Amino acid sequence: MFNLESWQEIFDTIRKNKLRTFLTSLSVASGIFILVILLGVSSGIANGVKEEFSSDATNRIQIRTRITTKEFKGLNPGRRLQLTNKDYENLNRKYEDQLEYKTSLYSTWGGQVNYKDKQGSYRVEGVYPDQQFIENATLSDGRFISLSDNEESRKVAILGYQMKQDLFPETDPIGKIILVNNNINFTVVGVYTDPGGTREESRMFIPIKTAQKVFNQGENINSIAYTVNMGKNFNETAQLSAQMTQSIEQDLRTRFTVAPDDRVAIRVRDTLEQAKPFFDLIDTLKAVFWFIGLGTIIAGIVGVGNIMLIVVKERTKEIGIRKALGALPSEIILMILQESIFITSLAGLIGLFLGVGLLELAAPYIENDFINNPTVDFTTSITTVIILVVAGAIAGFIPARRAANIKPIDALRDE
Repeated sequence: MFNLESWQEIFDTIRKNKLRTFLTSLSVASGIFILVILLGVSSGIANGVKEEFSSDATNRIQIRTRITTKEFKGLNPGRRLQLTNKDYENLNRKYEDQLEYKTSLYSTWGGQVNYKDKQGSYRVEGVYPDQQFIENATLSDGRFISLSDNEESRKVAILGYQMKQDLFPETDPIGKIILVNNNINFTVVGVYTDPGGTREESRMFIPIKTAQKVFNQGENINSIAYTVNMGKNFNETAQLSAQMTQSIEQDLRTRFTVAPDDRVAIRVRDTLEQAKPFFDLIDTLKAVFWFIGLGTIIAGIVGVGNIMLIVVKERTKEIGIRKALGALPSEIILMILQESIFITSLAGLIGLFLGVGLLELAAPYIENDFINNPTVDFTTSITTVIILVVAGAIAGFIPARRAANIKPIDALRDE
């Protein structure tokens, strides 16, 4: 319950000890300020790492086959392993419950693409609709490939933004006809952008069924790409992805009769496995930063505790009179705790606001390959506020207990 008299006493005590209160509050505020800055930096590092992996979906599994390099079960090395539509369908059925997005791919490098007097050499990829999400591609115009495009083997194309700039610098490409390899007409139905930049945007997507027909590939495919369903957290998803990667690799080794130690013939690449060391490092940095920040806050708490001990010593006679007049020990404890929590919380909130404000001002100027948007989220801010309240209670607890244990007769003799 709000008690005006108790708050007046708190402010009177602060006014009598301005310098002492200021210096102690400064240590608490600086502790919170340092903690917020460190957590903001760790958040920026995490964002930077995520940005580095944003060219493709982070939970991606890429499957390719090459040439065997080892003899196995009477089969000579040098066999070229060829993935087909059947392999893709079999894997889809087996891992259906674990898959988020899926596509098989047929790619041709150096495809000649012409529009009127403009031309260029680009990578042409036959894909399914899910490729848009596996590649983190964003449509800037038109649409992506549909299932009906594949079922009917339509000659439609989705251009990367760089291709659009090369072939249609001042023209809307949607609905225009382009010529591929000087003999195949495709209708442009979409344009996409990719966080991977120019290299990733110098590609053209077409339906894979169409690609297999126009490039005379029959049932052949170059690779398969999946993303796994996200788990409750990063570690759970990484574990699921690793298990699925190992299982797929074993399936294909059995299917193609490949030696267990032939690391070249079958490549199943798990993007999460590559990302995990970086995210583990970020978690470690966060733990270190919390340790440093909390250590600084503890130093401030000790200062607040010392202040409250001095306050109790100075107010010994007053506390004795209160107890003689019937004040309960709980009331004495609450009086001391209230002052301790107020000083700690006020100083800490100032440090919190200064830290968050500095990050907000500096964030636009600290964007590079390693740090991106260093900010503190709402959850972290609430956590620091809770820390402040708890810290204030801890700082005042011992002095409050000492005050509650003062005997009125001894207090009245105190000089």
